[in-house]
Amino acid sequence: MANFKELLTQVKAFVFDVDGVLSNSTIPLHPSGEPMRMANIKDGYAIQHAIKKGFYVAIITGGNTEAVRLRFERLGVTDIYMASQIKMKDLTHFMQLHDLKKEDVLYMGDDIPDYVVMNHVGIPVCPADAAHEIKALSIYVSPLLGGEGCARDVLEQVMKAQGKWMDDETAFGW
Repeated sequence: MANFKELLTQVKAFVFDVDGVLSNSTIPLHPSGEPMRMANIKDGYAIQHAIKKGFYVAIITGGNTEAVRLRFERLGVTDIYMASQIKMKDLTHFMQLHDLKKEDVLYMGDDIPDYVVMNHVGIPVCPADAAHEIKALSIYVSPLLGGEGCARDVLEQVMKAQGKWMDDETAFGW
């Protein structure tokens, strides 16, 4: 098996869970009962930059709030799977839609609902505070916590490995 850095050169697509990955795992509740999430601005920058560079980016989350949808749509994400009950179904749809093979996909998850899908991608990764079972199957554990730049960590590593991080003027704007 190739090492982690070698695998990064093959990535064509990123898939992220939201709660515990793109937001931290402590979610305050609004008085209306809606969960409120904090988003990391550096994760957001890296997501929109990856899309500009031609990578596919998908969100697959069990959550279903308009704020999450708007956040990622505004960053340019078009493949957003909300209220995902069976993440494997949504991953399969995403991969078929973009003609992706297992080795093309990096998936970052943090908890048991991500377990099955992480076994069906070429590069399963997780944040530092992921569940033990998720860490055990990940080929890379970011030193950063969920919601604190772990997505930026892997996005940046892939784009640097492929020479797409700061290679032109698209890197210097939103």
